[in-house]
Amino acid sequence: MPDRHLSPIGAPRGLAPRTSSCPEPDPPAAHAPESTTAETPIGLPTWGRRRVLLLNATFEPLTALPMRRAVVLVVCGKAEVVHGDPTGTMVHSAKSSLVVPSVIRLSNYVRVPYRAKVPLTRAGLMHRDRYRCGYCGARAETVDHVVPRSRGGQHTWQNCVASCAKCNHRKADKLLSELGWRLRVVPTAPRGPHWRLLAGVVEADPLWLPYLGEPAA
Repeated sequence: MPDRHLSPIGAPRGLAPRTSSCPEPDPPAAHAPESTTAETPIGLPTWGRRRVLLLNATFEPLTALPMRRAVVLVVCGKAEVVHGDPTGTMVHSAKSSLVVPSVIRLSNYVRVPYRAKVPLTRAGLMHRDRYRCGYCGARAETVDHVVPRSRGGQHTWQNCVASCAKCNHRKADKLLSELGWRLRVVPTAPRGPHWRLLAGVVEADPLWLPYLGEPAA
């Protein structure tokens, strides 16, 4: 049976404990298959940082898993590899070898509660604005409140934009009308399961993009 309690990023924690007949990779004391080692070239993410996109059986994006847990799901037969690591990185156990996955798909469909609201995070906002300043279009490094919080502005998708450091510093706590500025694009709240996922992932693997509904860059 598949793991029936997988939840997308942004879902409240603690509401659906996981149950599995296979060993869980979390916490760090747990292990992937016995004697498993990873041949990881210098510069690639480590076991602890690397994420793997998990798709439902219907190819709907669900969440980004730690690589260790993704490998356990594949080895236990609960998921299949859709895309492996293009560098050919492998993990080995005593009896088998496996290409490190970038995208995996559950073998059986799981129902996930629909949540319309996407959590506002720095990563999600940067993806929404495509890392471009909402004021001048330059490369964005910061997040700015259009109506400053000191002037009553709210911390919402509609009042936050990506901003370059220069514009952020120049704007400070002023209103756009006071500066004569205009937003390049009216900020809105993104919708869809792929946006809930991107809200929790700083860097999306390019191989994920065909499964996320929209480009993330």
